[in-house]
Amino acid sequence: MNLIEFQHVSKSFKENTVLRDLNFEIPEGKLTVLIGPSGCGKTTTLKMINRLIRPTEGKILIDGNDIETVDKVELRRSMGYVIQQGGLFPHMTVRQNIEIIEKLEDIPEEDRAARTSELMDMVGLHDTDFLDRYPRELSGGQQQRIGVARAFATNPDIILFDEPFSALDPITRGSLQDQLLEIQEKEAKTMVFVTHDMDEAIKIADEICIMHDGRIVQFDTPEQILRHPSDDFVVDFIGPNRIWSNPEYLKVRDFMLPDPVVCHKQMPVTGCIRLIRTKHVDSVFVVDEEQKFLGIVDRRSFTSDHRSFWTAADVMMEPDFTVNVDDSIMSLLEKASSFEQTRPIPVLDDNGTLCGIMTSSVLISLLSRQYLSSEDSMAEGGLA
Repeated sequence: MNLIEFQHVSKSFKENTVLRDLNFEIPEGKLTVLIGPSGCGKTTTLKMINRLIRPTEGKILIDGNDIETVDKVELRRSMGYVIQQGGLFPHMTVRQNIEIIEKLEDIPEEDRAARTSELMDMVGLHDTDFLDRYPRELSGGQQQRIGVARAFATNPDIILFDEPFSALDPITRGSLQDQLLEIQEKEAKTMVFVTHDMDEAIKIADEICIMHDGRIVQFDTPEQILRHPSDDFVVDFIGPNRIWSNPEYLKVRDFMLPDPVVCHKQMPVTGCIRLIRTKHVDSVFVVDEEQKFLGIVDRRSFTSDHRSFWTAADVMMEPDFTVNVDDSIMSLLEKASSFEQTRPIPVLDDNGTLCGIMTSSVLISLLSRQYLSSEDSMAEGGLA
């Protein structure tokens, strides 16, 4: 286990209180992002984990052990730590930077070299020529990759990141975020990452801790924060339309029409026709006794030679496709784009029960809202 617990932690610098009674847990094996406006206490919180800053009150525990009972040098060596521009020593080569802690711990040179080779592959710098270069000979993105490699050198369970990508250009930054996600998928470390960029937080985090005035205002998954912000501050901080910039978090259940007109498979065709007319709909959805979806009856189901004794089961048609209530809107739009004319789309749960429908008008509305949201974002960024 690598659970990190804050128990009633406060921090003051003279008369200035920067953290107020923090009580929360950072889950093991996950990437947790600390975010908030300048001065909210996020970097102070991070630096308390490796005792670069000590709390005025309260305790910090790792796996149930108070970190104050651990030698601080031993504690810091047991964690990886990545800062802006990698924090590399300018007078050391890349190899020396990566292997510095291993060397201090008397790990044999052959083992160090093998581990360094693995780490260079992990961060995408396969060329062995990099090992003999100095930090000044590397780009900002390359320096940051080396900083990440060094943080993993002793295979620590906990890695701390203090705004590591903030000074990089957007393309390099996006590339490093992608690489960090790949690394975390393979390594499953307990990572704590400080950033001031909400887009970055949403992209990389398993959990996001939003801070304000030294307090935690919401600690949740990116999806829950976007869908259910805890208060007006969180709404303003993340931006009211941000979820439309992350449509993978928009679910079909949020937009489906929940009460489609249904009939049972034994209903006579005349009854289906009557339903369509009286309910002023184009389609009726056929279900069994357990409300499981069977097919669709619409105006195209009826022919001039249909028999009066036919039932809904005799004339029903299969839909173009179905979707699950928990599918993302993006996956629905991708499916819908493959069909020139889409009938109403049945929305089912995992048991095949009909929960609702999506119609062409709903899809058009969704596309319009996403487009308008994109325009708003461009205007806020000065691009409109």
